Amino acid sequence: MSWKSSFVPFLSVALMMTASIAQSEELKVGADAPDFELKASDGKTYKLSSFKGKQAVVVAWFPKAFTGGCTKECKSMREHGKLIRQYDVAYFTASCDEVEGEKGNAAFAKSLDLDYPILSDPSRKTAKEYGLVADDKGNAKRVTFYIGKDGKIAHIDREVKTEMHGEHIAAKLKELGVAAAPKK
Repeated sequence: MSWKSSFVPFLSVALMMTASIAQSEELKVGADAPDFELKASDGKTYKLSSFKGKQAVVVAWFPKAFTGGCTKECKSMREHGKLIRQYDVAYFTASCDEVEGEKGNAAFAKSLDLDYPILSDPSRKTAKEYGLVADDKGNAKRVTFYIGKDGKIAHIDREVKTEMHGEHIAAKLKELGVAAAPKK
């Protein structure tokens, strides 16, 4: 057996391992946030790139609509929305649930009387890009991304406290130096 015939299988395995490692790499602070275009519970479609250069963005991912922890998290963000809106930020929750249907994000948002949109990613494409799901069936992990006006990730909260998340988001925005909301 020549060195060439044994090198080719080795190289193939090495390339597959490298691709696998690259896909599973977690996003880091300072990295460009992957762009997305997602439908939301308010009937609109939001694209991350439309906020670039205009305002910071917070996306609080949760596993599943109509479940205990997710309900607490969304309620906390509603109850402390006034604190969050003191900053020049667009904020959302997001999940891999469908928008429509009795268990969809539109119904979930309505049941909680939310004053902010829930983004829906049923294809899991965006959740995968953010490193939140491993396959086409999994729910997103509970992780919140803070994205600066420059489109870069400013902070990643992987230890969300559901009942206090709204307050924590406002505190983190202050800590990150996000500008105050413009006066109306």
